[in-house]
Amino acid sequence: MTVPHPELLARMTIHAPDGIVIVDSEGLIQFWNSGSERIFGWKESEVLGQSLDLIIPERHRRPHWNGFYAAMAKGTTRYGASDLLTVPALKADGASLSIEFSVCLLPDPRGGAGHVGAIIRDVTARRAQEKELRRRLADANVRTTTV
Repeated sequence: MTVPHPELLARMTIHAPDGIVIVDSEGLIQFWNSGSERIFGWKESEVLGQSLDLIIPERHRRPHWNGFYAAMAKGTTRYGASDLLTVPALKADGASLSIEFSVCLLPDPRGGAGHVGAIIRDVTARRAQEKELRRRLADANVRTTTV
């Protein structure tokens, strides 16, 4: 694939409203765009070189890192191009949020997995609306079955 205007691609990546995060093979943040700053509340200067644990809730860290290191070792991930993952995450102030993201392995010069890139969207409001709708439907079902 030829990129006709690499500088446009770079500007799009930096300024995209969705979060774009790239970590190295150790899980250390190497790229953090303005969308990531908006979503998570951390400035780029605060996160570069830091562990992705900054945004991973404690109870999810072990399974995340087990899968991460397995994918890096194999050079493949079980998630395909059409998979959209939904997980809880943490903001800089410690608040929880719900994110959806797609992930891809970025090869190193030798063809192995050198980095992992993710495109992230905050779906906290939508997930809360879905939860409220499920609650209302359950309440309506209870009322109709007890009448």
